[in-house]
Amino acid sequence: MTDNALRQQSIYDILRRSAARHPQKLAIRQHGVGWTYAEFHHLCRAAAAGLAARGIQPGDRVAILSRNSNAFAVARFAIAAAGAVLVPVNFMLNAQEAAYIVDHSEARLLLVGPTEVDKALAVAGLCPRVESLLWLNLDSPPAEGLGAFSELLQTEPLSRPVAVDERTPAQIIYTSGTESAPKGAVLSHAAVLWQYGSILADAEVAGDDRLLHALPLFHCAQLDCFLGPSLQAGGSNIITDDNSADNLLRLLQEECITSFFAPPTVWISLLRAPAFDTADLSALRKGYYGASIMPVEVLKEIQARLPQLRLWNLYGQTEIAPTATILKPEDQLRKAGSAGKPVLHVETRLVDDAGNDVEVGAIGEVVHRSPQLLTEYFKNPEKTAEAFAGGWFHSGDLGTFDEEGYLTIVDRKKDMIKTGGENVSGREVEETIYQLPWVAEVAVIGLPHPTWVEAVAAVVVAKADAGSAVDEQAVIEHCQGQLAGFKVPKRVIIAPDLPRNPSGKILKRTLREAHAAAFTAA
Repeated sequence: MTDNALRQQSIYDILRRSAARHPQKLAIRQHGVGWTYAEFHHLCRAAAAGLAARGIQPGDRVAILSRNSNAFAVARFAIAAAGAVLVPVNFMLNAQEAAYIVDHSEARLLLVGPTEVDKALAVAGLCPRVESLLWLNLDSPPAEGLGAFSELLQTEPLSRPVAVDERTPAQIIYTSGTESAPKGAVLSHAAVLWQYGSILADAEVAGDDRLLHALPLFHCAQLDCFLGPSLQAGGSNIITDDNSADNLLRLLQEECITSFFAPPTVWISLLRAPAFDTADLSALRKGYYGASIMPVEVLKEIQARLPQLRLWNLYGQTEIAPTATILKPEDQLRKAGSAGKPVLHVETRLVDDAGNDVEVGAIGEVVHRSPQLLTEYFKNPEKTAEAFAGGWFHSGDLGTFDEEGYLTIVDRKKDMIKTGGENVSGREVEETIYQLPWVAEVAVIGLPHPTWVEAVAAVVVAKADAGSAVDEQAVIEHCQGQLAGFKVPKRVIIAPDLPRNPSGKILKRTLREAHAAAFTAA
């Protein structure tokens, strides 16, 4: 046995060890179909052997275009056991956008969920490297033109996983940032496992948790903040592909869920659902949110209506696998709006454009050092070098530290509003507008203005029962009473909803494009 094998710790190894510790405990369930840890481990080993039998070699990329499923979970660990590299693809992308990721990653195999067949066939037609498509479903025969992932499970299980070292790539996750072409963040097995350690320590994911996974597993937040750490700890995991409020409330009650993660938008949808008041959520003890800061008024409402619930705010990005800082339950109201402090395995600074630390209270760019960080942007050495300039990873976010070292994210570096020479944090204005009782959601952006270059504008979504309370001028007057004049929106736009990416982040770029002529049309 080699020295590496003696000390190996891969994404697959954490499942193997959990299966040895908890063989009869529920690991995964969806739609009433559940597997113990021993059963789940067996399926992952068989699928890994099946991938190898189909010619997948260590280092090959395997893409997944699918909604959440128990088969997705099997594929995730089978790919790791085979020494291949996972490339999860956002199922909300169109065929051309998805094809860019599949082609750029040089994936040889595409695993396809039942609702994505037409898109996947179009993607394969644009990606000559893709050799085959497999139907990622265990309950029905494959669609025409696809092989069956379920057939892989009939293979004699892999006796030993492929050896990996700490820098072996585990996954390439493509960013959903503001640039036209997404970048592929290469994350090693070690980076992902350091991330798991941070989550187990600071987010208190534990073996006695029953977790509901409703956000897309193609996104690293659900995959590597919750599913992976839970399986390492020995937790029980319920998977759903339907994140409607009614379905989530039903599962939270029926499955006696103790732990649940969602962006603020989903928490808001639960609070507004008619079924919320009659649902028995007494088992729910741990709540997590991320993607954006929870509005203070919503935070207060959650704590009033679910007094037994402890809340954590997770902040980070794909490139750090993805958690950088956490705001813990005891600080939710005391430090409302903060992203908290760096997690166990992350070091964070705020720097100016010259790379110098900024003073307490001053705005600087968030930079990190951590074993959780990406190895590189795939096939993009220029962006890699730019991101690691000065020996720190540059997040592109702007923030401040208070006297106690708590981080508050002010904006994306490219999203700071500069109006008439003054910097305005959209987040500060949003918090002020959220104080109005009829406001459900708000996004504050900068729009081109003939006098001010950029002007502050607010796009507001009203609550369903707001009625006559909806009033653009009332928003402006409310802000005038609490903010400096240059921070007050010069335009308020009432909208039916706000555009978002799959992780729940509001797409301010899309809003800026849609309303670019708001001050110039006249």
